[in-house]
Amino acid sequence: MKTEEQRLLEELYYRESRQNYLLDRVSNFETPTEPANYPDAKKHQIVSFIKSGIRILGYILIPFDLLWAAGILVVSELVGIIEELV
Repeated sequence: MKTEEQRLLEELYYRESRQNYLLDRVSNFETPTEPANYPDAKKHQIVSFIKSGIRILGYILIPFDLLWAAGILVVSELVGIIEELV
């Protein structure tokens, strides 16, 4: 019976067997049959620009009316949630 150290040394020195082992493991994975559903990058960009505009407006309003500024910044965070769902 081999010790753990002997087994590890064999794995290190015999590269061919190690590569075959890895290839066997990778070949067992199945490729997806249906295409991946990626988000629409253009819609994400548009909503991101809208969110940034709302944030800028909220930060501009801070010195004038803190309550309105906070409300607008909360709205920008809600738009940020929508942005992640697009």
